[in-house]
Amino acid sequence: MAFDPSKYTVAKAKPLPVVLLLDTSSSMGGEGEQSKIAELENAVKEMIKDFAHEEQLETEIQVAVITFGAEVKLALPYTNASKVQLTKLEANGMTPMGTALRMAKDMIEDKETTPGRAYRPLVILCSDGAPNDSWEQPMDAFIKDGRSSKCDRMAMAIGRDANEDVLKRFLSGTENPLFYAKDASSMHKFFKFVTMSVTS
Repeated sequence: MAFDPSKYTVAKAKPLPVVLLLDTSSSMGGEGEQSKIAELENAVKEMIKDFAHEEQLETEIQVAVITFGAEVKLALPYTNASKVQLTKLEANGMTPMGTALRMAKDMIEDKETTPGRAYRPLVILCSDGAPNDSWEQPMDAFIKDGRSSKCDRMAMAIGRDANEDVLKRFLSGTENPLFYAKDASSMHKFFKFVTMSVTS
């Protein structure tokens, strides 16, 4: 029997994908550190820091961020929590949630981007308003068809004007309640709750 060093490879950590869909429309703006967008950014950073701290040897938490406002963009492709550098969130434009859901779905359906060996992805939708593009079809497709239908989903309504019906529809079929963020501390509580559910 010849010695075969390739048999001694160390198992790679299994990735846990977490996709954040963050509303960056103009209504998220405001003055300085008190604006909804600044509070959201701080709460997300705190959560990612907790993720990095919690990353066990068997699991690597991979975070991706899609922002939707003046444009829909992949602000952060899947990155290990310990290596995330979050760019500053800017509030402007409308609320193209449907387009953001389509982008998230495409990412999850693509096996190169979201590998089959990964844990079930968690997708988190945070918004303070109502979508202003055609969102029903992309949302139903996300919830009901393909690999995205197997994701776990959470949602946070930011502020008093958030469209609860849209966010509750995103949660249909999950056990998760809609979380209401009235201020910075409740945003932090929500992301702490996310951290606990991801790392438990």
